[in-house]
This record gives sequence, C-alpha cells and structure tokens, in this order.
Amino acid sequence: MARSRELIQIPTSFITEQRAWPIANESLTQELLDLLQQATRLRKVAKGSNEVTKCINRNQAKLVILAADTEPLYLVTHFTRRCEQNDIPYVYVPSKLAMGRACALATHMSAACITDANSDFADWIQEVKVQMESLFL
Repeated sequence: MARSRELIQIPTSFITEQRAWPIANESLTQELLDLLQQATRLRKVAKGSNEVTKCINRNQAKLVILAADTEPLYLVTHFTRRCEQNDIPYVYVPSKLAMGRACALATHMSAACITDANSDFADWIQEVKVQMESLFL
C-alpha cells in the first residue's frame, strides 16, 4: 500500500513571526522609523548588512534595527547573536521597504544601525531602548 504524501503549506508570515524575535509593535515601529529618518539626516546610520556587520564588530553600533520580512531570514539572524555578544540592543521591524524609505533609499533594506548615541537625539535613543527592553520580557 502506497501512502499519499500531502504537503502542508505554512504561510510565510507565520514562519517569519515565529523566528524573528523581538518584533516591534506598531507604535515602537513608528518610533524606530522616525529615529532612523532623523539619524539618516545627521548621517549617523549604517545601512545594509555589510556596514552593520562592520559597526557591530568595531563596537560602533548603538542600536540595531532588522527587517522581519527579509527572505530568507537567515540573512539577518546572525546579527542577533553578535549583538548579544557585544551587548548591543536590537529589534525587528515588520517591513524592509519602510526601513529603506526611512533611510532615504528608493529600495528596501534589511539591516541598519544607529552609530552615534552622543548626538542630539541621545535621549530619544534611550527612550526607544527602554521600550525595546519591554519586548524581551
């Protein structure tokens, strides 16, 4: 007797939500995108996987923001381990397109980091970090 094999389709959004953690809620996402936009204007943002990797390795990153809808997700999941080793806060936002737009790019972006916490928006970065810590609990 031959057994029939039935493939079960799991929505990509379900997989992403399960593997990308912690994901920012709507209000925190908007706050992070606004922060990225302001930091981009002051040229305090590293954009893209290569630049973010360099900043993390050199301990220049103060806050790492990753896109949860990156396909495949393993392209950005290695950042979480590196951030934990270097005590750098990180969070996922739902949309890589929104991240790209916040950083004044016409395309999507899967990783970005704020490189200078001593600038004019240091208090804002601290507020966001406190909100991010509540996601870990």
